[in-house]
Amino acid sequence: MQDGFLTVSVIDSNTNQPIENATVNIYSIPESEQRLTKVYENLKTDSSGQITGLTLDAPDVNYSLDPSSPIRPYSIYSVEVSKDGYETVLIDGTQILATVEARQTVPVNLKTRSRNSYSRQNEQVFDIPDHTLYGDYPPKIPESSLKPLPPPTGFVVLDNPVVPEFIVVHDGMPEDTSAPNYWIPFKDYIKNVASSEIYSTWPEQTIYANVIAIVSFTLNRVFTEWYRNKGYSYTITSTTAFDHKFINNRNFFDTINVVVDDIFNTFIKRPPTSRQPLLAQYCDGVKSQCPNQMTQWGSKYLGDEGKDYESILRSFYGEQIIFEKAPIVSGVPISFPGQILQVGSNNNYVKTIQNQLNAISNSYPLIPKVKEDGIFGESTAEAVKVFQGIFGLPKNGIVDFKTWYEISRIYVAVTKIASLNPTI
Repeated sequence: MQDGFLTVSVIDSNTNQPIENATVNIYSIPESEQRLTKVYENLKTDSSGQITGLTLDAPDVNYSLDPSSPIRPYSIYSVEVSKDGYETVLIDGTQILATVEARQTVPVNLKTRSRNSYSRQNEQVFDIPDHTLYGDYPPKIPESSLKPLPPPTGFVVLDNPVVPEFIVVHDGMPEDTSAPNYWIPFKDYIKNVASSEIYSTWPEQTIYANVIAIVSFTLNRVFTEWYRNKGYSYTITSTTAFDHKFINNRNFFDTINVVVDDIFNTFIKRPPTSRQPLLAQYCDGVKSQCPNQMTQWGSKYLGDEGKDYESILRSFYGEQIIFEKAPIVSGVPISFPGQILQVGSNNNYVKTIQNQLNAISNSYPLIPKVKEDGIFGESTAEAVKVFQGIFGLPKNGIVDFKTWYEISRIYVAVTKIASLNPTI
């Protein structure tokens, strides 16, 4: 066994505010039996709603690097959260891989119960199924990688792909009207899928390649309004036979989070005629095969050889593919200015960040208040570092692309509550 790591974040599911002083218990679930063993007891969340620095046993990292290994490469834990005035929640199936940090967000609710959960001893329980590389899931049904666009009277009205604020995920087969739809922030959706379909222990460039494929596939569904033009009220499904595996309330991994934050608007195009993102299909390459598409284990081997993500993706989708960035990211007050903000910067973009950090600090008081003067000094750098530490970004004190958009995301979450809880 080796060490894996876990951060637990507890938030109010209605207000997106962190919940301080919630009680957290961690139980292990041995693979050979279903008996829960308590590992951590009566932990208390801090003012950011978090418990950090948890060390948990995980199988040797090599099990996640070898597709022939019969050993499940991750350990499974249950995370139980209780708080006076809130319903107790149990996340059953948090996955811990060796050497990397997992982040489990636990939404707690004052009154209502999710229609996709059930009560077990007065707890709201969310069962997290196996990772797709380990569990048994249907392979992707091949389809054309480029789609006909709808007529001008359809949903597509822009010339270029736009990163949407939300992805509406249908948690079931396309025609299953009883399955729930979830409104998921775009970056969270990509992190969810990547954490469900690749191992976070893989080479960084392999993770980049797979994340870009997921982004490109998803933006194709968005750009072509594939399901809405079939009469459905959602963007994408959670079934691997048609789309990607989305698992509601599963944990993410920091190695994947940082990559998604860095390139969530990057997609693949196949020139010269197509203006739509490539529907970048893939399979695992071991349990299923997919000629002329990416295989996940194959991308891992190329990463082992030192190939960069562009080379990995071109080896599967063709040398002619190009990489573009969606010029518009929806749901943010101001787009990234294209320049890194750091100590010495002095402009209105710095003032925007200072204003947003101050608003966020009302909910996350560990973040120090700063003067909103547009001057990026040491106090602003310190506030950025604290923010980065809370939300799993590299603690470098600079506002680059990924930090800008993560600050924007949290700012919107804590100040525009209604936009994160739309009516379906």
